[in-house]
Amino acid sequence: MYAIIATGGKQYKVSEGDIIKVEKLGVEAGQAVTFDQVLAVGNDGLTIGNPTVSGASVTATVLREAKSRKVIVYKYKAKLGYHKKNGHRQLYTQVKIDKINA
Repeated sequence: MYAIIATGGKQYKVSEGDIIKVEKLGVEAGQAVTFDQVLAVGNDGLTIGNPTVSGASVTATVLREAKSRKVIVYKYKAKLGYHKKNGHRQLYTQVKIDKINA
C-alpha cells in the first residue's frame, strides 16, 4: 500500500516503513506527526482525491531535524569585475512513515 502526500509545497510517494526528508516541520524528535493532505492512495486499485482523499491520513514519527548539504550560489558578470559567492543550507525534517490510514 502506498500514498501520495503533500507537505511543504512538495509531493511525496510513501509506503509504510519509508524514511523521507520533508521541509522543516518544527516538531521535536520522537514525536508523531500526521499528514492530512493525502492526494492519492493505492492498494489494489488507485483512489484519487479531489483534491484530497476524504478520511485518509498518514502517520509518521519524527527522527531528526537537520540541515541539508550546502548549495553554492555564485554570481558573475563578465568584464565588469563583479562576482559574489553565497551559500545556503536548507532545513529539513526526517520522518519515518508508520501507518497509512485510508
